[in-house]
Amino acid sequence: MAAAPVWSVDPRTGKQREQVAVEATAQEVDTAVRAAHAARGALADRTVRSAFLRSAAELLEGAKDHLVEAADAETALGPVRLTGELARTCYQLRAFADIVDEGAFLDVVINHPDDTATPPIPDLRRYKVPLGVVAVYSASNFPFAFSVAGGDTASALAAGCPVVVKAHPDHPGLSELVAATLRRAAEQHDIPKGVVGLVHGFEAGVELVKHPLVSAAGFTGSVRGGRALFDAAAARPVPIPFHGELGSLNPVVITEAAAAERAEAIGTGLAGSMTLGVGQFCVKPGLVLAPTGAAGDRLLKSLTDAVSNTDAGVLLDHRMRDNFVAGVAERAELPDVDAPVTPGAGSEHTVSPGFLTVPAGRLAAEGEHDLLLEECFGPITVVARYEDDSEAGAVLSRLPGNLTATVHLSAEEAAGEGRGAELLAELTPLAGRVLVNGWPTGVAVAPAQHHGGPYPATTSTSTSVGGTAIERWLRPVAYQNAPEALLPAELRDENPLGLPRRFNGRLER
Repeated sequence: MAAAPVWSVDPRTGKQREQVAVEATAQEVDTAVRAAHAARGALADRTVRSAFLRSAAELLEGAKDHLVEAADAETALGPVRLTGELARTCYQLRAFADIVDEGAFLDVVINHPDDTATPPIPDLRRYKVPLGVVAVYSASNFPFAFSVAGGDTASALAAGCPVVVKAHPDHPGLSELVAATLRRAAEQHDIPKGVVGLVHGFEAGVELVKHPLVSAAGFTGSVRGGRALFDAAAARPVPIPFHGELGSLNPVVITEAAAAERAEAIGTGLAGSMTLGVGQFCVKPGLVLAPTGAAGDRLLKSLTDAVSNTDAGVLLDHRMRDNFVAGVAERAELPDVDAPVTPGAGSEHTVSPGFLTVPAGRLAAEGEHDLLLEECFGPITVVARYEDDSEAGAVLSRLPGNLTATVHLSAEEAAGEGRGAELLAELTPLAGRVLVNGWPTGVAVAPAQHHGGPYPATTSTSTSVGGTAIERWLRPVAYQNAPEALLPAELRDENPLGLPRRFNGRLER
């Protein structure tokens, strides 16, 4: 039977644009993984790795106009958003090149023998080595930053791990273009082009996570799809790490004092955050705990005005649009749920933003309203009106893990008066990033960033954004009483590579 074609589709019309590939067979997945595995040695030199990453950034920037045009045709995200996302992607590549050059990620620790210790300490030297081939599963909503050349790929290559990317069906043409660009960058440094593999198709993704030469996987997508792959990774004869970003509600708590102080600003800010990118951000605020009373009413009026003035938009594909429309309708039919601005279908190919309200007491105990505690992908949020702090706390106690959690405080609360510190502590177990007086959309690429959280936000405790994302693709190894002449250069006493390290308990820069 002939392989199924892979079509590029215009989400603005739902029509096929062109065939760009065919779905990979099991044999083709095997070929891609084996080519990546064979390229490992070419990434052993850190100088070559960092140069490769910088060349990739340069080539992507050089093809900016063509890439952005291709991305917009397949995602409808718009040139402004996509140009910024490509810039972010290139920044990530260069940031990981800097990390590779610095070398601290190797975590070199050397202990000389100490017979006076109890028990005695032998000669021990520890650092981190790459895991091997990494499977990368592209996201739909970030065709650059979480796709073929995104953070998973950049961090894996920085760690010395070749990648095989499973392209997302919402932007297959762009995926082919970006993969070709990365391979050109590799060839500039005599790295085999198989260092970046690309496959298409659902079954190819399943075959990829099961392949015995794949050593780890990174995923960004739905809870259902991510959990299925996570289970497959764990069920292998040799299980592998699966770093999946699955789903997040990203709760927001607005104190009564904060609402009284700046209800209008909070309402406007919430509208901008929940509708940004047509609500297709993994950190979109999906549940908001707002007080009842006059201050809360002012906040809702501001939110209503701002959302009402936000245009309908195109989602990434028509399947997502159908799911959004159905999900909104199901939620809106629940008892005591109102829609001050009704979200749902716009025109034939668009969706209109809106929000729902519900008494917080409906969410404080298990019941049919639990549906409101599940992520709905698109421009919608749920505002739960709470009567007092205990009711808000009861809702928070029922939430699953999240990427972010946000609290809006008054000036006095932020200065330490009232429940500010208590709320911060209450939100900390729920998320990997806790914000005060801000909005979660917008994830800075910075060394201190953490983009992850308790399940189902992610399947591990690692981050997929920021410098420490490289740690996902490394494992530590220690050498005991190994002769100096046999040791890797990274672990020799004279430190020929000039690496940051901890030497006999002393940190050396």
